[in-house]
Amino acid sequence: MAWWGTFIGGTLGFVFGGPLGALIGAAVGGNFDRGLKMSGQFDPNVDRGNQERVQAAFFTTTFSVMGHVAKADGHVSAQEISAAKNIMTQMQLSAQQRQAAIKFFDQGKLDNFPLVEILQQFKKECHGRRNLIQMFVEIQIATALADGKVDASEKRILYTIGEILGFSRSQIDHLFNMENASGASTSGSLTLTQAYKILGVSKDSSEAEIKKAYRRLMSQHHPDKLVSKGLPDEMIQLATEKTQEIRKAYDLIKKSI
Repeated sequence: MAWWGTFIGGTLGFVFGGPLGALIGAAVGGNFDRGLKMSGQFDPNVDRGNQERVQAAFFTTTFSVMGHVAKADGHVSAQEISAAKNIMTQMQLSAQQRQAAIKFFDQGKLDNFPLVEILQQFKKECHGRRNLIQMFVEIQIATALADGKVDASEKRILYTIGEILGFSRSQIDHLFNMENASGASTSGSLTLTQAYKILGVSKDSSEAEIKKAYRRLMSQHHPDKLVSKGLPDEMIQLATEKTQEIRKAYDLIKKSI
């Protein structure tokens, strides 16, 4: 949680400019606002990729874009709010962190939320770390699916998010299938068809192909690897649950072969 102390202390104001800096300044205020006003004196590329900086960018972007996705169909459902709160609970956020997350979520719901600019800066801050960015996308898709349906406007925004972050429509569709099936895994009613969707393979895939897909997904979602790339420590439970879902799907498929 070292990044959080830096975050609320305002130190990040000297290296975070742009739309992410504006979001953080509006949510945290105080020392950060003063640091933000001075940030023009510094190179905005300084320390980009730094662990704590990436963690702060991930936290900020996750909850603000989550609010934007939830509002995509014109209103925020009780299920979408619940999904956001569940993630906060899983992260075991402190009172201050939870308050900041809620403020980011609310900023994302505003009509003038600069989605494209936020995502472009987020991608730069993450130094193109694909697995980390994919985890972010998966969280956004899970938010969209929280109310049991995906509105056309939500789908368009998720395609836009994918395009900006380097994911094709087919890749976004695959992540949708995976998240849909993962919901069943969590409830304990995983079917063989859903297991195949989670691994992104078919019933015609060979054992070698299935094992390769399983190992790739486990590597992509390995909690320690994601944290080392900039996933906030508080989100490690999300990554852990994802690997459990992948393992559950693989075990079910192995039993059927």
